[in-house]
Amino acid sequence: MCGICGEVRFDGASPSVAAVSIMADVLAPRGPDSAGVMVRGNVGLGHRRLRILDLSDKSQQPMVDPDLGLSLVFNGCIYNFRELRSELEAKGYRFFSDGDTEVILKAWHAWGTDCVSRFHGMFAFVIHERDTGRVVMARDRFGIKPLYLAEVSGGLRFASSLPALVKAGGVDTAIDVTALHHYMTFHAVVPPPRTIYKGVRKLPPATIRVYQPDGSFEDKRYWDPAYTRRSEDFGMSREDWQQQLLDALRLAVKRRMIADVPVGVLLSGGVDSSLIVGLLAEAGQTGLMSFSVGFEEANGEKGDEFVYSDLIAKRFGTDHHKIFVPSADLMGALPGTIAAMSEPMVSYDNVGFYLLSKEVSKHIKVVQSGQGADEVFGGYHWYPPLVGSTNVVGDYGRAFRDRSHETLATQLQDRWIAGSDVSGDLLREHLLRSGADSPVDQALRLDSNVMLVDDPVKRVDNMTMAWGLEARVPFLDHELVELAARIPPEEKLRDGGKGILKDVARKVIPSEVIDRKKGYFPVPQLKYIAGPYLDMLRDALSSQAARERGLFRQDYIDRLVADPASHITPLQGSELWQIGLLEMWLQAQEN
Repeated sequence: MCGICGEVRFDGASPSVAAVSIMADVLAPRGPDSAGVMVRGNVGLGHRRLRILDLSDKSQQPMVDPDLGLSLVFNGCIYNFRELRSELEAKGYRFFSDGDTEVILKAWHAWGTDCVSRFHGMFAFVIHERDTGRVVMARDRFGIKPLYLAEVSGGLRFASSLPALVKAGGVDTAIDVTALHHYMTFHAVVPPPRTIYKGVRKLPPATIRVYQPDGSFEDKRYWDPAYTRRSEDFGMSREDWQQQLLDALRLAVKRRMIADVPVGVLLSGGVDSSLIVGLLAEAGQTGLMSFSVGFEEANGEKGDEFVYSDLIAKRFGTDHHKIFVPSADLMGALPGTIAAMSEPMVSYDNVGFYLLSKEVSKHIKVVQSGQGADEVFGGYHWYPPLVGSTNVVGDYGRAFRDRSHETLATQLQDRWIAGSDVSGDLLREHLLRSGADSPVDQALRLDSNVMLVDDPVKRVDNMTMAWGLEARVPFLDHELVELAARIPPEEKLRDGGKGILKDVARKVIPSEVIDRKKGYFPVPQLKYIAGPYLDMLRDALSSQAARERGLFRQDYIDRLVADPASHITPLQGSELWQIGLLEMWLQAQEN
């Protein structure tokens, strides 16, 4: 819903208005409707607004409540803000606006760090307390809304995007060796708090952080769902689980319709987005806009799923828009797509979401999208082999990792190799901690709470907000995910994955969309790299900047360029695209 930024000083100096203004300018696409910058005490705050709730200037940001002595910048949407407002009014709080922003201010004053546990929604916010000089930062449970941090001399800067911090200057942009290891191991995912740069970190999801005036801080993780069965769960029948899930899905979709502007749907034609359309139609939604995108074929691989999105659009009478992207347009959109990335992301569908969002933003400001269902309901192929695993770290790693530590050592230059298998250590830390009943539960928890955050979730936020479009993800409703975490793994893995979700979907949408090969967002030209795409990557990897950086061994680059199609990762990604995209992204930050 917006872009936020700011600078906090711990040395008694005044925040740099110039730096905050530069960051706010970089964030302009996230919030094209209005802007604001203010300095108070040891904090400077910047904001770019996308008007979704309370379209008046009363909800303008940075928002200041002089009676409470609080200032706030906020990005996101609190879906239950009206219920919270009523609760706060009963406590004696008076409101001057009609949106969710002011509710966060009052909620912090009333409940302190416990306020975030009451919020249903997606959010990243920063609050400054006038009387104490303290600064509060928080991020939603799934990190749907980003918050990047960079230490600068005597203080700290924050922003909704990493490039905004870099543009303001003073940031250490040396490559983080551990983050590079993660990037090359987890198909570009760099889990928090790290980023590819040593000098930039990100606040972890489900975290609220309180800074004291001297720069010391404490973190509180306020949400960590248990992937375990409760005693009452063992008496649940399959039909009982289905009914609970259907009720939770209906509520999740309904919550995300709250807006003072129309809300549409990104309709891929898969089960997840089709189910969202069906549930909205079931709830009586009419005139719903839906949007799909497709690309040219390559290597005989089809580049669209229009047959399924058309079926759903016709069945439920949506105002449907199809966007077909010729190869020439795809090539032209790649620089803009890369520039929109807060961090380098290799999924081919980045450009798809980027171009789709460009078109959608001409019609509407808010959409619902189907991300998260595969991680929450067990839709990926690496889950079934984990049933009964006695070595979940090894078995998960063999299916999920792009390459081993030993292989990576033959591809990176010596100075960029981490001293040990840091990515394996990360898997061990997350998979083996308590709170998950089985290896499948352990993997679902890792994917839902870590891998999801810095791949599909970040991808959708970056590409939609590049065009001032807000994407809402009902499958990441935290109450829905808490329910899903309790559902026995075998109910999820049935029917080729997402079994119980498919059971529920059959009650709402046509079976043709459900009983088919698993779909995805196909962009064949970026999987089978040839012609101008190969030239582009070769140029990036042979440029002076790339040579001076020296991340990759030249013999490895030569092998990839000579035969890209023979170097595909276990999850069907192009190794050449992976390293070329990283280099192009780094060069984009340097320009």
